[in-house]
Amino acid sequence: MTIVSPSILSADFTKLGADCRMVMDAGAQMLHYDVMDGHFVPNISFGVPVLKSLHKGMPAAFYDVHLMISHPLAYAEPFAKAGATLQNFHLECEDDIQQTIDAIKAQGCKVGLTIKPGTAPEALAPYLDQLDLVLVMSVEPGFGGQKFMADMMPKVQTIRGYIDAMNPACELEVDGGVDSGTCRLCIASGANVLVAGSAVYKSADIPAKIKELRG
Repeated sequence: MTIVSPSILSADFTKLGADCRMVMDAGAQMLHYDVMDGHFVPNISFGVPVLKSLHKGMPAAFYDVHLMISHPLAYAEPFAKAGATLQNFHLECEDDIQQTIDAIKAQGCKVGLTIKPGTAPEALAPYLDQLDLVLVMSVEPGFGGQKFMADMMPKVQTIRGYIDAMNPACELEVDGGVDSGTCRLCIASGANVLVAGSAVYKSADIPAKIKELRG
């Protein structure tokens, strides 16, 4: 079954903990926690203290931490201690990729790699057998509410082929513009984890929407 990971960037920040609990109770299997540093991407979002607070309130939740930051290596330990289940960083970051993978794993976290729309899927090949998750961005990272880039689906299909051949246990996630219509394209292309923000949080019936997004 497809996993839905609601992006909490679309939650109401005045009641963030309650909104996170609400989507988990509604059937979400993960919480997508976007970390932005104002350098790797132009926006700034959550950091370590907010994750620590959320984890304290919901220690059993799966925190899908997406590090849209230039230097994820420096934060492997802080985010692990704050409660990250999976740390997913960008192949395009400024740190050494292998060193960062090793550092995240050393903290007991699952590890993922994300690629931007302009990055070729082949760039993942040297690391794929070590990953728990690959994330394909179907928008440019940094802001919510962007239009879904359907031309990323051939890339998803290519990566699905790599995963099936090299690391079948690896999850394949799509993030950006996922809604009731585009979710079907993602699933048909081989994705099994979908990040959805406004499609979930702006829905009048969140449990039904999460069920719908699973295809």
